[in-house]
Amino acid sequence: MKTHRKDQVEVSIVFPAYNEADKLEESVEKTVAAIEKIAPSYEMIIAEDGSTDGTDKLASLLSKKYSFVEHIHSEKRLGRGNALKNAFRKSKGEILVFMDVDLATDIRHLGELVNSIKEGYDIATGSRMLPESKVERKLSRQIASKSYNFMVRVMLGSKIKDHQCGFKAFKRPSLFRILEEVQAGHWFWDTEILVRAARKGYAIKEIPVEWKSGRKTRVNVLKDSFNMGGQVLKLWWKLKVSSLFGQKSVT
Repeated sequence: MKTHRKDQVEVSIVFPAYNEADKLEESVEKTVAAIEKIAPSYEMIIAEDGSTDGTDKLASLLSKKYSFVEHIHSEKRLGRGNALKNAFRKSKGEILVFMDVDLATDIRHLGELVNSIKEGYDIATGSRMLPESKVERKLSRQIASKSYNFMVRVMLGSKIKDHQCGFKAFKRPSLFRILEEVQAGHWFWDTEILVRAARKGYAIKEIPVEWKSGRKTRVNVLKDSFNMGGQVLKLWWKLKVSSLFGQKSVT
């Protein structure tokens, strides 16, 4: 195991966690094995978001077991985006990564994700929509995802193929320049951060990944598609008003 100085961390990895007691420990251990080969120093932050299944207790135990694991607990559900924002504010790494606890994106892609930031990209993101990607999921979710990403590209002028893959890395200064502009508190956070970054001219790299849907999912295709579509329209309006009045952001 490598030594870790609190004031010198190359990579911070954030797990947004809500009711993930059955996966969390295994995912941390798999990620440790992967990051050990990539970074000389690192930390892991479990952004535990008002869980009710014992994830909070497990995360606390992991933070005691591993000196490089920090547990951030919220008594009430904040939403995925807010949990990520809080965790990034408390992070110490120069390269900031987040991934879903279920490791739906194969962890072997972590090296390419981190190295893309080292090469000079502001953001690197896994993509399930590239020809080289290998994806296993239900047809209904595949159709919904393609439709959603098409809507984002048309409405918001994005050139990115996959906005919602829960496997992203950021150059610290680049993320913090736009972090407070992002207002989405839950699932739409991924899309908004990429759209705002692209509009500012950030260098963004999409990485083809191997991705496998977990046995259980919290995604309700009809409900979430309707909600995310509304979020796209809301951001479109904010950006349009911002452009018309020459403002940097509109709240």
